[in-house]
Amino acid sequence: MPATTPRRLALAAAVAVALGIGAFPATSASAAEVPLTGYELTWGIKQSYRTYVTGFAAGTFTPADGASQAPGNGAFTFVRGTGGYDSDAHTVSLGFEGSLKIQSELHGFELALNDVRFDSKEAEITADVTRAGSTTQDVPLATVAVTRQMTDMATTLTKEAADVFGSAGYEGAAGDPLTVVQTTSPSPSPSAPETTSPTPTPPPTATESPTPSSPSATASGAPSPTVTPDASASEPAPAQGEIADGTLTWGVKESFRGYVVDGAAQGAITVSDGATQATGNGAFTFPDATGAYDTDAGTLDAAFDGAVTFKGHESNGSYGLDLTLDGIRARLDGGSGELTADVTSLGERTADVVLADLKAPTADLTAKEDVITVKDVTATLTEAGAKAFGGFYRAGTVLDPVDLSVALSDGAELPSGDGGTGTSGGTGTSGGTGASGGTGASGGTGTASGGVTGATTGGATGSLATTGSDVPAGALGAAAALAVAAGTGTVLALRRRQAAAPGDARP
Repeated sequence: MPATTPRRLALAAAVAVALGIGAFPATSASAAEVPLTGYELTWGIKQSYRTYVTGFAAGTFTPADGASQAPGNGAFTFVRGTGGYDSDAHTVSLGFEGSLKIQSELHGFELALNDVRFDSKEAEITADVTRAGSTTQDVPLATVAVTRQMTDMATTLTKEAADVFGSAGYEGAAGDPLTVVQTTSPSPSPSAPETTSPTPTPPPTATESPTPSSPSATASGAPSPTVTPDASASEPAPAQGEIADGTLTWGVKESFRGYVVDGAAQGAITVSDGATQATGNGAFTFPDATGAYDTDAGTLDAAFDGAVTFKGHESNGSYGLDLTLDGIRARLDGGSGELTADVTSLGERTADVVLADLKAPTADLTAKEDVITVKDVTATLTEAGAKAFGGFYRAGTVLDPVDLSVALSDGAELPSGDGGTGTSGGTGTSGGTGASGGTGASGGTGTASGGVTGATTGGATGSLATTGSDVPAGALGAAAALAVAAGTGTVLALRRRQAAAPGDARP
């Protein structure tokens, strides 16, 4: 057995114990402290906080000393993690290199994070925080729901994090998911005892049951992080063909969802026709993909079922904001492409609007187990998309990233989604879903005009000029129009209220 195997078993055991599900059988190579090296930690703090810093606050994130940030104002990665696994307590503790400076001259703050640490025993993330020239060590920023694979672990921001990031509302709020992975294998330890055990066979596949004669099932007891189907059970899908199924997950834009439900719109978001929304006013998942793929050419064209409707600014049963997106379609060619949708705004429908330009992290569309998965695709609002949103955001605005998975055969298993809810409501009433949608029109690339004017049913038309921030200017215009029609306010007052307390107005 390779000398690194006991360490992997020890780490898996540590996580299992943290979950309260028991540890794997101890091995003779276990020691009180097993050194761990070569780990990375990826955490985005909170997506809406990143949006606030770079949008409302016109600030910056500056990673240094080996740390990095994903494209599109994404999550942060800290590197070269070292630490140890305590085989007596079954816990793992890791410290990471890299620093992160967060600064806004407009809102007058500057802070830095370094010495980021993850501790499975305490189930928390800590960091040294520097503000105003003073450093506080080991500040607990979030608690962690530790999982076996240590990927996409849920986090909850602490009271200390609320103080560090300047918003009391962050205390107890969900942070971004946390992932801790080993990126380099440790060197064999001279102290690791030799073993006469036979070379472990691969763990049982999804089509096999472990038997006493399987060394990997009885001697190590350590399942692989992912269970792969028996390659001999079926032939792989061809390099090109028709898509059998698939899902696309996209949140449109987090600040827009917050604006509709909790902001000035005081409205609701409704999903229909098979679409779902993640809990906590999260992203939307559109199911039942159809279309075509070519892995050799690196092309993908997938249409999805489901619809999402945004309603707000209700006045006497009429809505200043009534927007439905359906017929969602994603096209990729060599890592670049576009996201289109049928757009219905205030009863006016426009088909095949090119909402966003897409840029995938890689052009590779290699299928694994007959599933093509592309995550963290950057989506940038087009001119047509800006018109479709009634001028809420300027062209070039970075929207929420797109994740998609498509099955190439009927038996392929798609990654599990995040359940979701049917509505995400504020104080308004959704009043239905608008157009029901479906998969929408299949054809068309290029330059859909958008065609949606942003006019309201309260008697005002058009939208405000952009404010230069991440605030949806067109939506503020609709709210102001309704207020003026009722003789109760002006857009200037709305803008002043928006700027009055920027620290408390964070999305």
